[in-house]
Amino acid sequence: MNPHAPNLLSELHWDGLTAKNRIAMSPMTRGRAGETMTANELMAQYYAQRASAGILITEGTFISQEAVGWVNAPGIWTEQQGQAWTQVVEAVHQRPGTAFFMQLWHTGRASHSDFHSGSAPVAPSAIRHEGDKILTPSGEKKSRETPRALTTEEIPRLVEEYRSAAARAQAAGFDGIEIHAGNGYLLDEFLQSKTNHRTDQYGGSVENRFRLLREVIEACQSVYDISRIGVRISPNGAFNDMGSPDFRETFLYVAGELNQYNLAWLDVLDGLAFGFHELGEPITLTDIRKVYQGRLMANCGYDRDQAENAIANELADFVAFGRPFISNPDLVERFANDWPLNEAASKEVWYSPGAEGYTDFSTYQPSDVSLA
Repeated sequence: MNPHAPNLLSELHWDGLTAKNRIAMSPMTRGRAGETMTANELMAQYYAQRASAGILITEGTFISQEAVGWVNAPGIWTEQQGQAWTQVVEAVHQRPGTAFFMQLWHTGRASHSDFHSGSAPVAPSAIRHEGDKILTPSGEKKSRETPRALTTEEIPRLVEEYRSAAARAQAAGFDGIEIHAGNGYLLDEFLQSKTNHRTDQYGGSVENRFRLLREVIEACQSVYDISRIGVRISPNGAFNDMGSPDFRETFLYVAGELNQYNLAWLDVLDGLAFGFHELGEPITLTDIRKVYQGRLMANCGYDRDQAENAIANELADFVAFGRPFISNPDLVERFANDWPLNEAASKEVWYSPGAEGYTDFSTYQPSDVSLA
């Protein structure tokens, strides 16, 4: 181990950005944007409370009406939605040294026609999601549906929707964007052979399956410098009925291709906390490092000690924490001072409306013996 290696609390500077530590808040859907899917004052408070992180990444934010697949999650496909995010950005930027990125999201087949006035969700191929039922806008959980395969002629429109969303994020003041290409959502569906059975230039070989992600990245480059664009992948994940027999070939190829860009980071869900498809040996940070030498973000189920080891051994430049940030808005301070964590928040409050289970978690008070 390098005695001069960074640790979780070390700063990192790149291309005009400063992350005051190596701790990122992972995107987490929290369902507080209401029926209009518009950012609001409560969301501004939530993100500002957690702005001691070196990097904040918003919850997945829909790039279009077609992209919607989660109740009360935010969007950025209208000017009004874009402008509403400004208050959130301004609240976070009152805390210097926090890079604030928006995650751009299209749920693909992991949606339902009830979100789209009866129109089927879209995907690379008409292959049904065989997982759990989905919560629909009416509050009823319904069975998954067979999606409609996007036509080749629709792809340029889809790419433009990503670019337009990036432009609105920039106008709102975000430091950059993260393109969500994991967790069984649309771009991941294009990457994986399980869900992509296309016969055009976007299917078949791994090179073709990567083509859409490449086009989305390069379109967003017309808005943000590439050093302000992150990409998320989830090579080991079974979430949303994913997992392809050729996952190692696919994702090591993808990481190698992304190494050609000077991305803000490659966000890799290498951890198995969301479930592992068990189709081979899981891809590790060591595997990724062999083909990707840029800034790397480790993610999914890390505790503090595991995160410190990943940073110290230079396997990752950042480590993202999700659920611990829900009930510990001051997670960074707790790590820095060896303070105990709050009791983990119950899943029942993760998506509830209002402040409860969202902005009402206490920060640590050294004099509070009840937390000691």
